[in-house]
Amino acid sequence: MPVKHMLAASAGEVVACLIRVPSEVVKQRTQVSASSRTFQIFSNILYQEGIHGLYRGYTSTVLREIPFSLVQFPLWESLKALWCWRQDHVVDCWQSAVCGAFAGGFAAVVTTPLDVAKTRIMLAKAGSSTASGNVLSALHGVWRTHGLPGLFAGVFPRTAAISLGGFIFLGAYDQTRSLLVGLGRGGP
Repeated sequence: MPVKHMLAASAGEVVACLIRVPSEVVKQRTQVSASSRTFQIFSNILYQEGIHGLYRGYTSTVLREIPFSLVQFPLWESLKALWCWRQDHVVDCWQSAVCGAFAGGFAAVVTTPLDVAKTRIMLAKAGSSTASGNVLSALHGVWRTHGLPGLFAGVFPRTAAISLGGFIFLGAYDQTRSLLVGLGRGGP
């Protein structure tokens, strides 16, 4: 079962990144350019770099999202199974949400260096070596200039946000799944 979850999550991430990456590129460039409007940033990317500019960082984003999913979903399922075994009954939705928060937080921590590389690639000056999208090169550059702390820049806010997101999303997911299963059986 974990292999199926991992494959499904990975395939989902590859497809989701087709939408996520352009919006992430525009968002990040808007954040570092306080004087520009979102549409102006979007137009500038298309004019200066073409459609390829909107997808700068696609590979690095996929290379961040797949390991994230490979950690988060199996860990979430394992934590729920352990909690279920310890209390001798199926976990409640709030317990699933707590497991989701821990799983998401752990996955966030271990994939932060990939997130740092992705951000550097997306924000690099067009035509620079970093903008080429080589994740290992970006990681090496961060390591060389900022060391281990640089690879984990932003780890605390990233972990907090993703833990909260894991709590809400995976808790709501389990609650909805339980309701739908109950409806399928003819009662709540």
